[in-house]
Amino acid sequence: MIGNTPWTRRLLTAAGYFGLAFLTVPLLIVIPMSFSSARALTFPPPGLSLRWYEAFFGDSRWMEAMATSASVAAISSVAALLLGGLAVYGLRRGNFIGRGPAEGNFMAPLIVPTIITAIALYLGLAKVGLLGSFLGLVMAHTILNVPLVIMVLGVAIREFDHRIEQVAWSLGASWTYTMRKVVLPNLAPSVFAAWIFAFIGSFDEVIVTSFIAGKYETVPKKMFNELILEVNPTITAVATLLIAFTVLALAAVAFILGRAGKLKQTLV
Repeated sequence: MIGNTPWTRRLLTAAGYFGLAFLTVPLLIVIPMSFSSARALTFPPPGLSLRWYEAFFGDSRWMEAMATSASVAAISSVAALLLGGLAVYGLRRGNFIGRGPAEGNFMAPLIVPTIITAIALYLGLAKVGLLGSFLGLVMAHTILNVPLVIMVLGVAIREFDHRIEQVAWSLGASWTYTMRKVVLPNLAPSVFAAWIFAFIGSFDEVIVTSFIAGKYETVPKKMFNELILEVNPTITAVATLLIAFTVLALAAVAFILGRAGKLKQTLV
């Protein structure tokens, strides 16, 4: 067993910095290339220009893909939040036989390789006549994002004192009223974080979308198709925008959860 020695701590720190650098270096290449004035992908860029951002926002096909991605992500993230929230509440508060296998079933889309999930959804949606439909795409993204909601809300519900709910019930409050006035206000930061993770997960999904989307084209799917046909520098601008959106969303989650943690410590 590795002891808690100075050398061990240094090795772990070095491994952490190496992992961070490994993940960051590609971003340090893509982002400058999105501002390049060159006609092709070149690094370092010979000059600075916004031509690829103008090409992105001026292309109706990219805008249509952006609208599709936003619509699917918005609807599927809300659906995943509702379904995953109810499921994890039952799993954390319930005491029934088979709770472990049930939770494993909910987490399966996060564990099973995505390509297997894509094939299963392809066959299942084709069987019910929803393959290539907008509803089928939303349903697939909802299934993929339910595990993310369960992971985030599972921790929050586990830490939430269930005696507060019992007090509300003992005073005559219904389950619906208790959820709306007691549970949800206390879990609001975690609910927001779960929704953000589900939204980002849906917006960035490409493998399952490529299998079942049919004529519908999301931003990741269009990026993938563009890379197959030709190396279009517009993709670097799209990638930079997606990176910025993800960083801002995660920063918002960290800020809200941090504020909630400080408020909880103050009340305690």
